[in-house]
Amino acid sequence: MSLRTELADIFHERTNYDFIGPTKRWFAISGVFILIGLAALGTRGLNLGIDFKGGTAWEVTAHGRKATTAGARDAAVKAGLTEPSVQILGGSTARVESNRVPPDEQTKVTAALAAWANAKPADVSINDVGPTWGGEVSHKAIRALIFFFIAIAVYLSFRFEPKMAIAAILAVIHDILITVGAYAVTGFSVTPATVIAFLTILGFSLYDTVVVFDKVEENVAGIGATGRETYSGVVNRSMNQVLMRSLNTSFVAVLPVFSLLVVGAYLFGAVTIKDFSLALFIGLLTGAYSSIFVATPILAILKEREPRYAALRLKLAGRASAVAAPAYAAATAATAGGGGGRSAPATPRSEADDGEIERPAGPARQAPRPVPTRRPSTTAPRPRQKRRKR
Repeated sequence: MSLRTELADIFHERTNYDFIGPTKRWFAISGVFILIGLAALGTRGLNLGIDFKGGTAWEVTAHGRKATTAGARDAAVKAGLTEPSVQILGGSTARVESNRVPPDEQTKVTAALAAWANAKPADVSINDVGPTWGGEVSHKAIRALIFFFIAIAVYLSFRFEPKMAIAAILAVIHDILITVGAYAVTGFSVTPATVIAFLTILGFSLYDTVVVFDKVEENVAGIGATGRETYSGVVNRSMNQVLMRSLNTSFVAVLPVFSLLVVGAYLFGAVTIKDFSLALFIGLLTGAYSSIFVATPILAILKEREPRYAALRLKLAGRASAVAAPAYAAATAATAGGGGGRSAPATPRSEADDGEIERPAGPARQAPRPVPTRRPSTTAPRPRQKRRKR
């Protein structure tokens, strides 16, 4: 089948892909990425911004020279900072971050950066964040995440059913672990904009999952009437029906975020847009994946354990076995008959006769009488007399 035909089938919703069959494969792919992220999180940790861990940040615009990370770092280190973090904003503005320092050291660093940038000390902006503020921001982010999960559980339990809520929450947790793992691997800074992006992508992932679940609920209503399809089959059919809608939604959402990430963050150097768009880009891709390959397989697994759908699955499996048995017996008999020709009917054999042919039951048949043999005559044969007419 050509690529053009495949795309046409997807566009016209004529696909028949098996999404539920390779469930172990989808879970294995997600598990590998999650393990990589957790390993990086345990060894390297997250690169938290000063809004979370506290610290001091300086921003200065260079005049008459191009701002470079090496030049700003050298100036900050000579002023007494140890291992500062330097970012270039917009091509000519440098941002230097470090652990919180006393006011007198802040003044030294300000003067050094002003001299490096050919600017006045008053042109250097300082942002000093204490650890208390960073702790409050972290607690607020965790609290918002918990409220988000509660809202998901309550809404989906009333709108659909609790098992759909469980599947959706597990898919959202999957998205969080993947995105956090990506930040741990790459070492990108986690800022309040990142937290806002987290909540945004979780809402998008939930939206895509609800679209799929709504179609599943619509198709499940016909199981009781027909009884010809398992719950997993209904879920798989529903996924094929909404595949084009899910792909369109994901593509339309990812395309502008990708433009923000490339044009705004890397071409124009907008760090705030970078923090926000990077989390959105990773989360949107992960959310599109989880709504198809994580949430719906989990839902199928949970529902197949219910007695109603388990009995239906066994019934359909027994019916399939009953249909397949005669075909298998015919194929076996044809093979035993000597290849391509017709096979002779099998003769029933009796265990009591130990291999002898069993004769059909009926009245006992008498053995034929032996035909007596005549001895050869030694005398000549008499002449045959003619019979007189009366």
